[in-house]
Amino acid sequence: MLSATEVRPAHRRRRSPYSDKQHYHEYILQRIEGYKNSIGRDELLRLGDEAASELQANSEGQFVLTEVLMLESVDRLIRKRLSLRPYQRWRQQFIKLRAAQRTPTHWGLEPHCPLAAHDAAVTFIAGDLGCVERVESRMAAEALASLFESYVTQLDQALPEFLSFVSAVDIVVLDPSVLLDLSAADRLSLIDDLQMRSRPGGIHVLLPTCKAISRDALRSMYQGWTQEEDPKRRRRPAESRRQDGLVLCKPACPPDTA
Repeated sequence: MLSATEVRPAHRRRRSPYSDKQHYHEYILQRIEGYKNSIGRDELLRLGDEAASELQANSEGQFVLTEVLMLESVDRLIRKRLSLRPYQRWRQQFIKLRAAQRTPTHWGLEPHCPLAAHDAAVTFIAGDLGCVERVESRMAAEALASLFESYVTQLDQALPEFLSFVSAVDIVVLDPSVLLDLSAADRLSLIDDLQMRSRPGGIHVLLPTCKAISRDALRSMYQGWTQEEDPKRRRRPAESRRQDGLVLCKPACPPDTA
């Protein structure tokens, strides 16, 4: 399994870890925005009228009714409607959630899957809008939306130009099922593109989600890459080991300069 020490060194250079307070404020904002998006325009206008009446009653004419005050008042009303927990009660559950997120089974993955959550920023790319929306919804429910970006794009060619910023990537996680509908040339083109976007020493995790493409076929696309293996894997039954995915490491420097 990828450990925190494997995930964090390069990631630490990009941003400081979020505090629990920051996660809490983002959780509140996400719930409020989600509620606003779930109700109709008429209901939202009624909330605005209620907020305006509340402000006028409390201010006794001492303050000018501004848009900022209105938004804050509407957010307070929504927070009350949703009965959102105060910070201390929320934090108790949040700590348990973070611990659970570091286990593959929490995400519906096999116990020996090499993935775990260690507060790393994630970019998710899929060819289906419904799939992206489902993952976005799950990330919001897991209080991980601040670390998550998603895009919908066709994967029958190299990643499009608007994703050119996805470079010097530390870890790529690939569901090999996306390769099934691609020609052999397009498969190689996609894998080559992902490899080029990975930094030297970067890791590709190929999930064990597609029996139609053998491990050997996937491994053959990674010439010069090192296959990483959990020492505990050797002690497991052979059948269990065959169900594992692949963890491959990019050379730290080009072969001709090694």
